[in-house]
Amino acid sequence: MPHSQHLHTNYANDSRREFLKTSGLGIGALGLGSVLNPNLFATNPAASKQPHFQPRAKHIIYLHMVGAPSQLDLFSHKPELVKRNGQKCPDHMFKGKQLAFIREHPLLLGTRFKFPQHGQGGLHLCEHLPKLGTVADELCLVQSIRTEHFNHAPAQLFQHTGFGRFGRPGIGSWVSYGLGTENKDLPSYVVMITGSVAGAGNSLWGSGFLPTMHQGVEFRSSGDPVLFLSNPKGIGRGDRRELVDGINFLNKQSLADVGDPEIATRIEQYELAFRMQASVPELMDTSRESKDTHAMYGTAAWQGEFCQ
Repeated sequence: MPHSQHLHTNYANDSRREFLKTSGLGIGALGLGSVLNPNLFATNPAASKQPHFQPRAKHIIYLHMVGAPSQLDLFSHKPELVKRNGQKCPDHMFKGKQLAFIREHPLLLGTRFKFPQHGQGGLHLCEHLPKLGTVADELCLVQSIRTEHFNHAPAQLFQHTGFGRFGRPGIGSWVSYGLGTENKDLPSYVVMITGSVAGAGNSLWGSGFLPTMHQGVEFRSSGDPVLFLSNPKGIGRGDRRELVDGINFLNKQSLADVGDPEIATRIEQYELAFRMQASVPELMDTSRESKDTHAMYGTAAWQGEFCQ
């Protein structure tokens, strides 16, 4: 009998206790390896992924400013519109169309500001942006995007999802889907809101037809940083661990029965939420930041200990 077959026969006849006793060293080595390298056996679909090519950009800051000055008054030079300021809108742009909130024949409105040119490329910028003009040759203004949406919510949806109606993934969800995250204790896509919420609401950071784990998670500046993150009164971390384990045990049974990938996503979300209970409060606690950091970000005014 070949040696490999002999070993296989012995293990097949062993009890579970005997199997674990004789193979404990191997399992222990795997356990130690997983502790030293958490990504060794990673099955999290949101884990960091290497792009197809080496990226040159290191950081992206994406700002959606609700109520900010119009691009027509800041970046988009429209000399013909200024020339036709006060004239009636051309018939081909108005007649025979149903336009929300517009009932009478509208007048054209050009900017009142001057648009001097800056840099070697001659970039037009509003006269109220002189400092930005000093780095004009380092900027790239994309002015080739066109849409017929001019109401707030559809235009915002188009801006974020490339589609003027609900149901498509937002730009942040695509980044999460394509690149993943290097942090296993926080969501791969975080949304921070200051002031008013955009007219399209949370559809701007929805995952659409992508797995829901790529949906943006809103971080708040007051109360719980993330809604429903804290345990109810009388529930400890150990109790929460038992509850999550019980729910995921049932979810894993359902996953084995039906194979729905959304169940796998839900299992991971429960585990992530449990880890976030420890990681998010520490992340959002700005009281430990230095005075210089608060001054740099403009938050010193509301930090009492730094206002004296």
